[in-house]
Amino acid sequence: MKYLSKPFRVDYSDTDQMGFMHHSNYLRFFEKARISWLRDLGISYKKMEADGIVMPVVSSSLIHIKPSFFDDLLVIQIQLSQIPKASLDFNYIVYNQNKELICKGTTRLAFLNSKTQKPVRCPSFLYNLFGE
Repeated sequence: MKYLSKPFRVDYSDTDQMGFMHHSNYLRFFEKARISWLRDLGISYKKMEADGIVMPVVSSSLIHIKPSFFDDLLVIQIQLSQIPKASLDFNYIVYNQNKELICKGTTRLAFLNSKTQKPVRCPSFLYNLFGE
C-alpha cells in the first residue's frame, strides 16, 4: 500500500546556515506525511491515543541524496514495508517540485499501551486495513 503526500513547503526556519533544509526536519516531514495518510484512511491518531494506544518512533534512518532549500515543495511517497504486528515499518521517498530524488528514509513505530508503556499487538482495525 502506497501513499503520495500533498506538497510540503520548506520554510526559511527549516533551513540551516548553509541554506539547506536541516537533516532533522526530514523526520518532521515524514511524520506530517504519515499522519496525513492515516487521516486520509479515516484513522485518527488522536482517537487511538484516547483509546490507550500510542505509537512512538523506535527507529529511523535517512539517506540524503540531494539538498532541499527554502521554498522548495517536497512530496513524500510512503509505503508500508510489511503487514503490521507489534510495529509499523514505513519507507519514504522524498521528491522536490522538479521530481528530483532528495531523500530516502525509514521509520519503525511500535504499538504501546499508553498506561503500561508495554508493547501490544497492532489494533485489529489497522491490521485489517493494512493487511488487505
